[in-house]
Amino acid sequence: MDRRHMLMSLLAGAGALSSDIAREPMLAQEAAAPDPSLYIPEAHLVDDRKFLHDFMTDFPFVDLVTAAPALRITHIPVLLDRDRGRFGTIIGHVSAKNPQRTAFDGGHGTVIVFRGPHGYISPTWYASREAVPTWNFSVVHASGRPRAITDAAQTRAFLARLVKTFEKTVGSDFDLATLPESYVARMVQGIAPFEMEIDALEGKFKLGQDRSAADRDGVLTHVRQGSYREPSLPDLTETIYRMRPPK
Repeated sequence: MDRRHMLMSLLAGAGALSSDIAREPMLAQEAAAPDPSLYIPEAHLVDDRKFLHDFMTDFPFVDLVTAAPALRITHIPVLLDRDRGRFGTIIGHVSAKNPQRTAFDGGHGTVIVFRGPHGYISPTWYASREAVPTWNFSVVHASGRPRAITDAAQTRAFLARLVKTFEKTVGSDFDLATLPESYVARMVQGIAPFEMEIDALEGKFKLGQDRSAADRDGVLTHVRQGSYREPSLPDLTETIYRMRPPK
């Protein structure tokens, strides 16, 4: 996926959605929600549930943040069931050896952070003369209280779906069922799966949608050209391989 094209699309989409919010308030923040997990100026708020769910599906590698047994952050891929619960349900797993699994008791407040495209924005891109550099980014925070999945059949079904979902994204047809049952059983024992019904969704899309039309045009022009480059997954993988040759 071209992250600059995604940033460009999100900038246009977030601007349109901001006007939609004024006409038709959405449900992502209604009723008694947990305390906000991040500061969101009104101009950067996006609470269209479908847009947020689409974003979460497009960027499923998340930061799982809990305060048990202490402040912990684990980085994992997750699945989203859009229609389970008021705002959807997230399913994932950590290592069975990860102390963070103690938070999966239905009583610990948790934030799962979905991160999208981001990049440095130069003030030279704006039509406005008085401007400072900034960093544009996009995130969705999903808050809830995760519960452990203890049913063996449910765990197997989750793993099969997880593998199938992400194998499809890389054009592969690998199937978990092709592995020996004894091997899969050992692997299952090594994970701590959970599900978390979402109590609140917070979408922050700081993409310059609060700026003038001329400034927006300048941002879009330069993020399309994209002289700024961050290391890609192939770049980083090759670097680490060089740092740590096989034994």
